[in-house]
Amino acid sequence: MTAPPDVNSDADQNVRRPVPADALIVVPMRNMVLFPEVVLPVTVGRASSVAAIQQAVREQRQILLVLQRDPQNNQPGTDDLHRVGTVANILRYVTSPEGGHHLVCQGVQRFRIGEFVEGYPFLLAKGVHLVEPATTGSEVEARFLVLRDQVREVFDLLPQAPAELRQTVEATTSPGLMADLAATYLDVEPAEKQGLLETVDLVPRLDRVSKLLAHRLEVLRLSAEIGKQTKASLDTRQREVLLREQMAAIQRELGEEGSNKQELADLEKAIGAAKMPADVEAVARKELRRLQRTPEAAGEYGMIRTYLDILVELPWAPPESKDIDIVEARRILDADHFGLEKIKQRIVEYLAVRKLAPGGKAPILCFVGPPGVGKTSLGQSIARAMGRKFVRVSLGGVHDEAEIRGHRRTYVGAMPGNIIQSIRKAGARDCVMMLDEIDKMGAGIHGDPSAAMLEVLDPEQNSTFRDNYLDVPFDLSRVIFITTANMLETIPGPLRDRMEIISLSSYTAGEKLQIAKRYLVRRQLEANGLRPEQVEIEDAALNRIIESYTREAGVRSLEREIGRVLRHIAVEVAEGATGPKHVDVAMVERILGAPRFENEVAMRSTVPGVATGLAWTPVGGDILFIEATRTPGGGKLMLTGQLGEVMRESAQAALSLLKSMAIPLRIDAASFDKSDIHVHVPAGATPKDGPSAGVAMFVALASLLMGRTVRSDTAMTGEISLRGLVLPVGGIKEKVVAAAAAGIRRVMLPARNKRDYDDIPEEVRKSLEFIWLDRVDDAIAQALQA
Repeated sequence: MTAPPDVNSDADQNVRRPVPADALIVVPMRNMVLFPEVVLPVTVGRASSVAAIQQAVREQRQILLVLQRDPQNNQPGTDDLHRVGTVANILRYVTSPEGGHHLVCQGVQRFRIGEFVEGYPFLLAKGVHLVEPATTGSEVEARFLVLRDQVREVFDLLPQAPAELRQTVEATTSPGLMADLAATYLDVEPAEKQGLLETVDLVPRLDRVSKLLAHRLEVLRLSAEIGKQTKASLDTRQREVLLREQMAAIQRELGEEGSNKQELADLEKAIGAAKMPADVEAVARKELRRLQRTPEAAGEYGMIRTYLDILVELPWAPPESKDIDIVEARRILDADHFGLEKIKQRIVEYLAVRKLAPGGKAPILCFVGPPGVGKTSLGQSIARAMGRKFVRVSLGGVHDEAEIRGHRRTYVGAMPGNIIQSIRKAGARDCVMMLDEIDKMGAGIHGDPSAAMLEVLDPEQNSTFRDNYLDVPFDLSRVIFITTANMLETIPGPLRDRMEIISLSSYTAGEKLQIAKRYLVRRQLEANGLRPEQVEIEDAALNRIIESYTREAGVRSLEREIGRVLRHIAVEVAEGATGPKHVDVAMVERILGAPRFENEVAMRSTVPGVATGLAWTPVGGDILFIEATRTPGGGKLMLTGQLGEVMRESAQAALSLLKSMAIPLRIDAASFDKSDIHVHVPAGATPKDGPSAGVAMFVALASLLMGRTVRSDTAMTGEISLRGLVLPVGGIKEKVVAAAAAGIRRVMLPARNKRDYDDIPEEVRKSLEFIWLDRVDDAIAQALQA
């Protein structure tokens, strides 16, 4: 007998080998048999079974559920398992805080094991799928009708049977599925069910199930007859009195006398006061009647009660219209944020439209920009300006559709989705809801949450949004949805189409100084227990922190560094120091240490073959050095620095264009065949891609082959074509701001990007000389020194 290897073996810890495509992951079951097309919950606890389930979820594979012969065996081997099991899909997998592993499986097909695969921390099996026989023929049809009548009679004798199961049986037209459904819920030993699973032929299977059902019906009929006789022996009035006395005695013992009745009465009043739509109120009252008939000790009682509590707590009543003060809104936006004039103007326009047309369908705003530029705080300011409740839903890392739409109530621990829960928390249907990091949602085995967001963020559809838990429509049209993202590329096209994109770009050094003086210093003083009169920080000290200790698009790192300085002062104040503390440049350098960032242009060596490019990243702009050199060889082009495919193509295009222009540029054409050219982009550990480095690569190669250096105060961006044209690129504002921060004094941009000139902050425009390029000849004339 071969037992599965230990799940904590060294091999499993170091290497997670994928499961062979023709093998199935085996999960032994102690007392349960799953039939095809049936959905059942499964709980696993053995280490090997947990490893098997996690591998299946990781590879999105099916599993094979097989009954073990001895349920007491904690380490079943290959000889301890039956040879016929059921292939199953994992519909849901969760872990409980107590360490349990729970999943919901749906049977797919019978499977006969041929052999087991060795060398894994769990059991693997190969074999054949057993095809369900054809359902035609009079013998099969006659047995199917008999079996269906038996199942209906069982339901009549068991009034507590779930209504969903009754509906499933009535809708079933497959004899094989009817037999498997009946076998699933038969009260027989697992070994008997295993025999039914191994019976593939329809006629013998239908006969065996029908025989077992006939025995069960005989017991149920006898039990019902005895129950009738017992009830008839007591007078109806006497029985009611007896039951009421028993119930009162139980409630007195528990100290709950009259509490249940009062709770139900209060719940009925709450349903009436919730001002639900007529169809929703009808559902709520129907569930209340079910609750009144359900014993408190029943598991279903708590589920129904929780559902009704959530229904009455939701804000169903139409919200009162609130007047929006546009002047006050401007004041709030200016008080909360420095700069961002175009953004604030768009928000004021948005609020003006909501003021004039409160019932209109407002667009969904999406703030896109690097981290730390104030996207989330803008949403809070909008809520303040409108006088509405603000709730934030973090979507980063969400990969389950149920997080948006909720879980169906048939699942244990079901709950509404994040949208409904946030509205319940806000207590208002017209709240401002911030959907943070919408670009970081991801699809998983439980569905695609971004697809569920399509209905939420569509003003034409979200008035009838249906959460799976509520199972009634809820109007989201009065909710003000605002989303944030760092980059648009990861947002699916249909979802991006539903939103109005508002871009927030990097802050300049001057804007960071003003933000630090107005907001960050005050916030860090409060955080560190200091008063404004105890600390005075010079502008020069703040500038030194901005220039030498931070390099970011937003201000989060800047706030952290200011906090470090103030914590140092807080220690001195706590030790008894008196008098105001004056923070100057020298103190900043003493507290924060040596500068972390230097002027990158100063680090360049003035040799031919080096050019400065401009790059865009999700966290802001950056400068990029392109280095080229040549060695004796056979005309090869080598590219290093983790360049993406598009960037590699830009380098090849630049070299081809340079070869075609060799004569006008007075470059020896024969040198191309006698030399190997190596192009490298430093910071080799960082992947880089995109076409905007084309001009910089062309200038670097031209500088190398012409023996002329590139001006060290000049940076450039733009895509090139083989005709020598300079094509427009994106991210101009971020790139230019980064160039100014790095000490660049001249920037060369595509002439067709002049439309982006007005977006560049005036402070940056004044500090730079702009050169507009139509062709690469302009770049050579302006960039290369004589």
